Amino acid sequence: MGAPALAYGDAALSAFELDFFESGRRRRGPLGQVWGTRFETTEPVRDFRWTKGVESFAGWYYCMTVQGHVGYESWLERDRLILMDRDPQVVGIASQPFWLHWHDGTRSRRHAPDYFVRLADGRARVVDVRADHQVDEAATESFAATQHACEAAGWEFARVGAPDPVFMANVRWLARYRRRRCLRWPVAARLLDVFEEPLPLLDGVLEAGDRLEVLPVLFHLLWSGVLAADLRRELLHDDSLVWKERVR
Repeated sequence: MGAPALAYGDAALSAFELDFFESGRRRRGPLGQVWGTRFETTEPVRDFRWTKGVESFAGWYYCMTVQGHVGYESWLERDRLILMDRDPQVVGIASQPFWLHWHDGTRSRRHAPDYFVRLADGRARVVDVRADHQVDEAATESFAATQHACEAAGWEFARVGAPDPVFMANVRWLARYRRRRCLRWPVAARLLDVFEEPLPLLDGVLEAGDRLEVLPVLFHLLWSGVLAADLRRELLHDDSLVWKERVR
């Protein structure tokens, strides 16, 4: 790729190339030829490694959205993955979906975005995760090039940082109860009746039945958004108000 990836319109579709796995085979081609690939189903283009003594921690998260494991390369990426898994508008997620190649006018560059997301209305979103204080000049240039490529392909681009700590702590807790095995319909029905109007969490749980039986179901319903609470103001506790979410 000799020409700098500074063009717009159709020229940008040729200036950028994507390198990715499809059906177990490596592919590389101009953005304009491969943008229709279902990148939310592709395998990661690089391994997730963890090294002793390094702050970042890589791993695999079981994602209910895709019914399978999705990789992450840091705790921050994992947190953002959890939030996407809880988002009802997200229907597909893949980590490290492709290498984006371009020429900046001086040298060849490449960047692997953190996630490719498919939304319920068919839109595509490319997500890069980086805390604000870690966005240096090189990262800024990579994110700008990625956004440029996304605009050419008709995709959304988002660079996200650290979420609100209280909200994230609550959602991490609820994520422990994200699996369908926590949903017991008779208990769920009682909880929906009890929390028809706002009620302190523990009071409603005790009214619905034995707390050991009811709490996992309650947390699953809070995870799925069927029940609601103010997750941003403070950590969930016995007196947190819980209510049945209204369908709009």
